[in-house]
Order: sequence, then C-alpha cells, then structure tokens
Amino acid sequence: MGLRAKFGAIALMCLMAVPLAFATTPSKAADKKHKVFLSMSYVGNDWQAEAQNMISAMAKYYGDQVDLKIQVAGPVAQRQIQQINAMVQAGAEAIIVYPISPTALNPAIKNACDKGVVVFAYDSYVTEPCAYNVVTDQAKLASTSAEWVAKAMNYKGNLIFVTGVAGTSVDTARSEAAKAVFAKYPDIKIVAEPNGMWSQAVARKALTEVMSTRSWDDIAGVWGATACVQSWSMQLEAGRTKLIPCGTEGSNGMRVMMLPKGSIEGATEPYAPVGAPGISIESHTAAGAYALKLALKVLKGEKVDKKTVMPLDVVTPDNIKLCKDGSFAELKQGCNVFDPALVPSGWFSVIYSADTPEVGFQAALTGQPEPQQ
Repeated sequence: MGLRAKFGAIALMCLMAVPLAFATTPSKAADKKHKVFLSMSYVGNDWQAEAQNMISAMAKYYGDQVDLKIQVAGPVAQRQIQQINAMVQAGAEAIIVYPISPTALNPAIKNACDKGVVVFAYDSYVTEPCAYNVVTDQAKLASTSAEWVAKAMNYKGNLIFVTGVAGTSVDTARSEAAKAVFAKYPDIKIVAEPNGMWSQAVARKALTEVMSTRSWDDIAGVWGATACVQSWSMQLEAGRTKLIPCGTEGSNGMRVMMLPKGSIEGATEPYAPVGAPGISIESHTAAGAYALKLALKVLKGEKVDKKTVMPLDVVTPDNIKLCKDGSFAELKQGCNVFDPALVPSGWFSVIYSADTPEVGFQAALTGQPEPQQ
C-alpha cells in the first residue's frame, strides 16, 4: 500500500470511530466544559480528513473547555438529519456541521436552534437563518481559476470539466460559476464532465474512462477539483512533455508539480516538480476549526457574524513557494507547498489563516494544535 493509500485508510478509520472523544490539555482559565458535536457527511477524501484533524486540534487547544464528539453520516441527508436530532437529545450545546445539502437539514437545524443549540456549518453552507456559516467564496474561487485556465488555453480548444460531490452547495456554486466563464468563450468546448467526487482515486478512474476514447493531443485544458494531479500524471505516463493547463485543486501534489523542475532534490515523477501550468485554489481546510472557535465565542455571549468568509489562497507559478518546516510563522510569510516526502499527493496545502493561529501544519497532519509562543 502506497503512502497516499495508507494516509487515506488511516484517516477514514479515524473518522468512522463514532462517537469519538478527544483528549484534552489543561485549559487557560476554563470555566465550563461545553458539549460540542461535529457532524460530518461525505468523508472520502484528504480534505475532509484534514478539516477533521484541524477541528480536533482546535478542541485540544481549548482543553477543558470543550468535550468534542464526532459522528459521520456519509452522503445521506436523512441519516445526517437523524444524527443532528440525536445530538440535540444528547445535550449538545453546539453543533459544527459539514452539510450534505444546503436545504435538507434545515428543519433539524431549526429544531436545534429552538432548543438553544448553536449551529455552525462550514465550507458547504446551509440556508436556515438561525445557523452560522463559515465558508469559502466558491463562485469567486471557480471563476478566478476558470478565467486563468481559459487564458492559458488561448481561449480555444477542448476542455475536460471535472465535477465534485453532487448536491453540495460547494459543487453547485463552483460548477455554475466556472461554466459561466467558459461560456463567454465560444471557441472553448466542454467535451466531457466526469465526476471526481473530490477524490484522487475517483478522479483518476473517471479521467481514465474519458481518455479511453480520446487523445491528450485533442485536449487543451482541464478544470475541476482533484483534476490536475491525475490529469498531469496521466499525460506524463503517456509520454507527453508539454503538460496541459489545469485548475483548480489545492492538493500538495498539484503544487509540487507546479514547482520548477529539479527544485526538490530526490523527488521523483509524477509527484515531483515538473513546471506544470496550473492555478491552485481550494476551500480552506481551517473553516471547520474556525467555526468551532466562533461557536465558543457565541456560547460565551459574544456577537459573531452569521456569515464568515475564509481567505482565498491563490497559487500560480508566479507565487508558488516551498515550505521548509511548515511552521505557522513560515506559512504566514507566504510558503504554500510542502516537500512530497512529508505528505501524500492528495493532501491539501491550504492551511494558513490569520484568524486561526491555533492550527497549522501539524494540526492538519496529526490533529495537534500549533505550539503557542
């Protein structure tokens, strides 16, 4: 089993431990231990594993103030509804949720709010007015990356458009915004729309099926989450030396491949610097951790905006920068990709946010909070 496969298996086993309580460290002036639940839906990729790790790390940072338990519903709205209702009955004070749908959970969320439970959705939003949302501007993410890809294609040619988890607000917003961009250029033609489920393995299979009847010589661009590493790897395997422009995943593998050739000693293809043409933007992995931090503020009576937008980390060949140790201080200085010896290809590099100094590289990798100065 390769490093990426091992990482995915370990992450999934951790996520499926339901319920799971995390050890805590001594708190700074803790006055009450709040019962907080994390409700996850789809968990079949590294992004979800990292987000869960960072939420766990944030809980550990607050020590005795937080009793965190996790439940995983999978991509089934009814099951997530049932679990949220059960969390309320179990005495939840706050629920942090990655919703499988922006609307299906609304009655359960309204019921929770009516009983005094603070509800925060992260990354994928919900429309219930009583809930708080901590999100990435998915439309801006998609339109920015689509414009870059269109320009790199010289505004013409065949495009493969890779979609994510259908039904989520993230996939819907991204697909609509990106297609609106490509529609402006009549010489760009979307010739295939494989579903990648935001998973490297699924994207690889989907792209393989598409290319079984096509040639990379007939493709001018690729767009979509988990599209780039796999499409570039397949091109290298096919003997191509000039890679096709791609956007927009935030995986470490993509960013490593975007680095100038030979810039990481000992790295081997395909997970190596090859100067690949791409734009890397992704949902922020710290959104869930920040949602927990904000939920604790609300529980203490502080005022928090109903909608919080996470920063967009836009990485192109012009600003890509290799991290040496991954410390929060180094991330703050602008590094945005990690040595492939440290993390698997599918691992996501979107970690830094000025609002969450409690969680950094080690939080995303191991679930441990950032050492505080």
